[in-house]
Amino acid sequence: MNYAALLRLVCLRVSRALVPAQPAARSMLDAVSSIRSRAWRQGVEVAADFPLADLDTWLGRDDVLVWLDILAPSPADLDVLRDELGMDQLAVEDAVEPMERPKATRHANHSFLTCYSTALEEGARSTRLVTGRVSAFLLKDGLITVRPDDTVDMDSILHRWQEDGLLHSGVAALVHGLLDHLVDGHFAAIGQMDDELEDLEDLLFESNRKPAELQQRVFAMRKALVELRRVVLPMREVVTSVMRFRAESDRPLSSDLDGNFNDLYDHVIRAAEWTESLRDMVSSIFETQLSLQDARLNEVMKKLAGWGAIIAVPTAITGWFGQNLPYPGFSDTSGLIQSVLLILVGSVGLFAVFRKFDWI
Repeated sequence: MNYAALLRLVCLRVSRALVPAQPAARSMLDAVSSIRSRAWRQGVEVAADFPLADLDTWLGRDDVLVWLDILAPSPADLDVLRDELGMDQLAVEDAVEPMERPKATRHANHSFLTCYSTALEEGARSTRLVTGRVSAFLLKDGLITVRPDDTVDMDSILHRWQEDGLLHSGVAALVHGLLDHLVDGHFAAIGQMDDELEDLEDLLFESNRKPAELQQRVFAMRKALVELRRVVLPMREVVTSVMRFRAESDRPLSSDLDGNFNDLYDHVIRAAEWTESLRDMVSSIFETQLSLQDARLNEVMKKLAGWGAIIAVPTAITGWFGQNLPYPGFSDTSGLIQSVLLILVGSVGLFAVFRKFDWI
């Protein structure tokens, strides 16, 4: 038995267990590699789930529209994209590189874009934004999508393509359906975040609320909003670039989707503006919370000062009557009654005055 090899294997397993993987790397490891594909002729499906090796065969037919999706691509899949299909080396690297921003670039044989889906998970005390990534290679007669995990629901996108009835328009229909689905998800996440901010505004003025819980929810909302803005704002450039690529293509895509892309661009602008307004709302809630905390601190200080003044009256009277000097009622019951009356009159009088001015 090779004990040295066994020892190295055990050390490798222990190191992997002790060192946590990065989120992007963990998703790539957990996802199972798979390939899905479709081919349409004049909007009618003619082939489904053909292998990656047959992709160039279907792409060689002028009257066929092809879509192929690669989930958690293997190095062999990337080699096919780069070498056999002639994809740009930088675009292939960007398709699997973690932490890529949403973008659209033009290359010699294809265009490349990266976008993100969004979903808001609302917990009891925090809000978390879940994002899914999809990269796409835009060819003349086909679309190749690459996903590191299954967060982006391609079944919904495929159903959208088939239900829209726009597949006869070519690759533009696939690109529009993909981007439109992602932008709709952005709107859903923004709407949920807007509702959450309204709930936080209502909590600001509740007297029985816990300040720590509100602060935790506000900071979680700010973090989720920052992540959302990183995904939503660059979509303006992505949609604009795709529209420009359609116009500048050597083989112009169908122009009957111009209205659809203009409507998509309008949705992207609205989503970007909505996120900016949410940013102002979060800042306003944060500043209002600080102002309310200062106001409550002033209330507490006023009450403490009022009660301190009330307590000072009996302290002064008992201190005065506690001196070893003769005074009216000295060593007599009337002196006790006199001191008690002075304490009650002074304390009640100050309480009434402070109560009138709302100090206590």
